[in-house]
Amino acid sequence: MTAHPDTVLIIDFGSQVTQLIARRVREAGVYSEIVPFQSAEEGFHRLKPKAVILSGSPASTGDIGAPRAPQAIFEAGIPVLGICYGQMTMCVQLGGKAEPSTHREYGRAFLEIEKNCALFDGIWPEGTRHQVWMSHGDRVIDMPEGFEIFARSPGAPYAVFGDETRRMYGIMFHPEVVHTPDGARLLSNFVHRVAGLSGDWTMAAFREQAIAEIRAKVGDGKVICGLSGGVDSSVAAVLIHEAIGDQLTCIFVDHGLLRMNEAEEVVTMFRDHYNIPLVHVQAQDTFLDALEGENDPEVKRKTIGRLFVETFEAEAKKLGGADFLAQGTLYPDVIESVSFSGGPSVTIKSHHNVGGLPERMNMKLVEPLRELFKDEVRLLGKELGLPEHFIGRQPFPGPGLAIRCPGGVTRDKLRILREADAIYLDEIRKAGLYDAIWQAFAVLLPVQTVGVMGDGRTYEFVCALRAVTSVDGMTADFYPFDMDFLGQAATRIINEVKGINRVVYDVTSKPPGTIEWE
Repeated sequence: MTAHPDTVLIIDFGSQVTQLIARRVREAGVYSEIVPFQSAEEGFHRLKPKAVILSGSPASTGDIGAPRAPQAIFEAGIPVLGICYGQMTMCVQLGGKAEPSTHREYGRAFLEIEKNCALFDGIWPEGTRHQVWMSHGDRVIDMPEGFEIFARSPGAPYAVFGDETRRMYGIMFHPEVVHTPDGARLLSNFVHRVAGLSGDWTMAAFREQAIAEIRAKVGDGKVICGLSGGVDSSVAAVLIHEAIGDQLTCIFVDHGLLRMNEAEEVVTMFRDHYNIPLVHVQAQDTFLDALEGENDPEVKRKTIGRLFVETFEAEAKKLGGADFLAQGTLYPDVIESVSFSGGPSVTIKSHHNVGGLPERMNMKLVEPLRELFKDEVRLLGKELGLPEHFIGRQPFPGPGLAIRCPGGVTRDKLRILREADAIYLDEIRKAGLYDAIWQAFAVLLPVQTVGVMGDGRTYEFVCALRAVTSVDGMTADFYPFDMDFLGQAATRIINEVKGINRVVYDVTSKPPGTIEWE
């Protein structure tokens, strides 16, 4: 990645919420990048940041081999903010002392503001009391030279300390989480008032920079992009096309496992609205013949993945090959692919890329979205003029409807599922709930039950409805529909879809369940 002129470096010591720090800084209009502490020295010299934030950690500063920040950041004359463990390591590395606390604080706590400082400007005046979110077992017992106390809590007498001359601050609580109501404003104060950064990192600026980088990387080479029909690959394709025009060809493999009218929507948007060269591969029979009657969800996934790679490879060869493969890889995938422990990188989830294609076909990767979070990709899509209904689409798994059809996959079961899913989503949209739900879909169960329709006996499938709320898909809770809505959706599905005579609603959260059924 090219270094941004105004970058905040976030050094990750293993906190579960480090990504949130990056998001809050970006929401303040400043580019931020996360690096694990093991490679922080290299990241510091590569990015030349204007400020540094040290994350929390499950570690204790007293542990043997406890992680440390590169000493160079404290000597660079730039602002540094230590959060929780970050405060502890800052304290110890600058000559203060910290120890395990007898009074641990987890959850909601209240700060007493002892003295005004730049972090608190316009938010927390001296003498006031404010809610924050604590999660710590260590505490400062002796501050480094030149530091003073700005706020305290019952369990943390040094809850906020700092050296205003050197623009270094340590805070014991987590400003990045929503449970600290003013946390985003504190982080905004750090990047704007303390570090003096302008806040001009916008999607318009990102778009310009990304286009320049794509042109510089690709030159006059040919690029192929595997379109899935999802938001990420679509935004990547439109951005790359804006940069290099007809040097890009998109390949859309219709594997017969898409939702109702999905293939037509994707093809129409790319051919008519954007005039992007697009190869539409009708591979339904190839995939469905291979999946016919397959029960094992892992075999389904592997079969679909293998066939996709083979189909994509065959189509690319027909085009005469290419120098580059474009993918919609996002920043969370990049972070997940770096093992925090310093061991071998973990593999990015299979539906985020097309397996070993670059190696097999001797192509280089173009991943223009690898600096962005999902919500930022949607903003970029808006900036690029993609239709609103397309940008706001809920996530859809790479293996498609095959993993929403537990048990054997057949063409008839896929037809039934596609129709039920379309009705369910239609009802959600009519109720104005689509944007409030992270993901909603129907599942066709491998169970048939007895029913009565028109005085006759039926023996048909059970359809399960699923809808969840989530921020990032890592945890999720079921959406609390009212019973009238569920009754209306069930009535329509049973009346309009031949093959279903019973509907149930899934009220499992994640964990212990997953969002998808397979």
